[in-house]
Amino acid sequence: MKVLLVEDDRALAEALGEALAGGGVLVERAASGGEADFLVRTETYDAVILDLGLPDGDGTRWLGQWREDGIELPVLVLTARTRWADKAAGFTAGADDYVTKPFETAEVLFRLRALVRRSHGHAHPVLRIGDLAFDTHTGSVTRAGCPVSLTAQEARLLAYLAHAAPRVVSRSELAEHVYDRDHEPDSNVIDVQVSRLRRKLGAAHIETLRGQGYRLTGGEESG
Repeated sequence: MKVLLVEDDRALAEALGEALAGGGVLVERAASGGEADFLVRTETYDAVILDLGLPDGDGTRWLGQWREDGIELPVLVLTARTRWADKAAGFTAGADDYVTKPFETAEVLFRLRALVRRSHGHAHPVLRIGDLAFDTHTGSVTRAGCPVSLTAQEARLLAYLAHAAPRVVSRSELAEHVYDRDHEPDSNVIDVQVSRLRRKLGAAHIETLRGQGYRLTGGEESG
């Protein structure tokens, strides 16, 4: 998944960003509400981790404005505030979940994965497409019960296709969600990486729809 981390504490942002990256999350950072506001309106993310104590205004103000403007991506609030009134304000503004500092990075990662999974309409942590199983908590993949070894990039591609299945995903959508804004590849690179993933999963598991994109399937041969 591709996540925007909005946190003005540089040391905390770097530590959390590294921990999330170790869990397969592509993290982009913003140090203020204004910077975050620009990014959520111009870039594509699967979720936002939002600190409430920002230098240019309370995070709930920015969140409330996003919701009013129809920006519906999942938001996990991260703050040192522990009073119920503060939590209620976050939820009222449109937060989807809430974690208080100090926290375990593993908890943030689990909650984040659950938010993204539910935003795609999946309740169970293991996504099953035919004989493929993708565990959203561990990132592990099996085919007919046998482990499949993937590179980090292949795992990100598969994760997005699995969350979106059976919807067709365009090349541009894959680029927006799987790569950071400074390293979005051309369609040729994506085609090559999808081909490598297809070889590991079995050709029938990734369907190419000319002019539209890719779709993860149960592996049944078409025709």
